[in-house]
Parts: sequence; structure tokens; C-alpha cells
Amino acid sequence: MGQKYTELSDKLCEFIAEQKIYFVGTAADTGRINISPKGMDSLRVLGKNRVAWLNVTGSGNETAAHVQINPRMTLMFCAFNGSPLILRLYGEAKAVHRNESEWASLFALFDPIPGARQIFDMSVELVQTSCGMAVPNFDYVGDRDLLTNWAQKRGDQGLKEYWEQKNQLSIDGFPTHILNKNF
Repeated sequence: MGQKYTELSDKLCEFIAEQKIYFVGTAADTGRINISPKGMDSLRVLGKNRVAWLNVTGSGNETAAHVQINPRMTLMFCAFNGSPLILRLYGEAKAVHRNESEWASLFALFDPIPGARQIFDMSVELVQTSCGMAVPNFDYVGDRDLLTNWAQKRGDQGLKEYWEQKNQLSIDGFPTHILNKNF
């Protein structure tokens, strides 16, 4: 059953590398809790207590707004095939944007994904595993290219306009500061 660890083991790092999807949970001090599915080969383990993930343009920007208010973050991975396992990483994260000094070194860790808007750099404080025996088995068919194609068609100016219209505030009205941190 469930186990708690102070850091990621090599075995858990391998498990993370095999996953095609993971989930990000954040919340400000008030308002709604946000849980987002992520994929697209967008996560890197940077050490036993550090991970980073590349965030691409979406319909909202809740995570960025939340971590500026309260940096706590949870990442969850589930084994959808093979041996059952749920892995949660608890910690604190910061959003890194294009205009910040850390951007270049972190962005270099990823294959460029059109529409990239932030990198979340997370310090892992607690690692927890649980059985995952109730998680169903699924077959991975492949990544969708819809978001990549959409971002490529929009181009940099079109993305900036989209961010201006859709990504400046969370659903609860918290600012994301996306424009002044990226342009």
C-alpha cells in the first residue's frame, strides 16, 4: 500500500519517464482548486527533489495565477498499464517566463513546443506512492497534434493576442502577469 519518501528513487524516476500523462493540482488561498492533465513530453526530472514541466497555451492559465499566490503544487502520475501504481509529488513551484534569467537553461531541456508560455520549476518536499489497483488499464495510441498545429497557425503575434484575451486572469480573477513576463 502507500509509502512516503523524502526524495525520488531511481525506480520512481524511471516510472515518471514512462508516463504519457500526468496531472497538476494547484490552489490559491481562496477560490477554486485546479487540476489539469498534461502530456506532450513536457516533464523533466532534474534531481531527487526537483522537477520541471513546460506549460503550453491553453484555454486558461490557472496554475500560473495560483503559484504566484500560493506556490504549493501536487503532481500525480498513474500507471494505466503494467503494474498498478499512483505516484504523487508534493512541493512548491515557481513559474519561469521568457523574460526571466532561468528560462534559457530550463527551456533547453525540452524539445520546443509551439505555444510554450511558462516552465514550472518544482521543489519536491514529499513523494508518496499508493497502490493504484482501481486505476483502469488503457492503451496509449499516440499524442494529439491539435494544440501544436493550432499554436503554429497562430504564430507569436496570434499567441500574444490569445494570451491577452484568455490567459491574463484565472477563473477567480487572479492575475497571471503573462504578458509582462513574456514580452
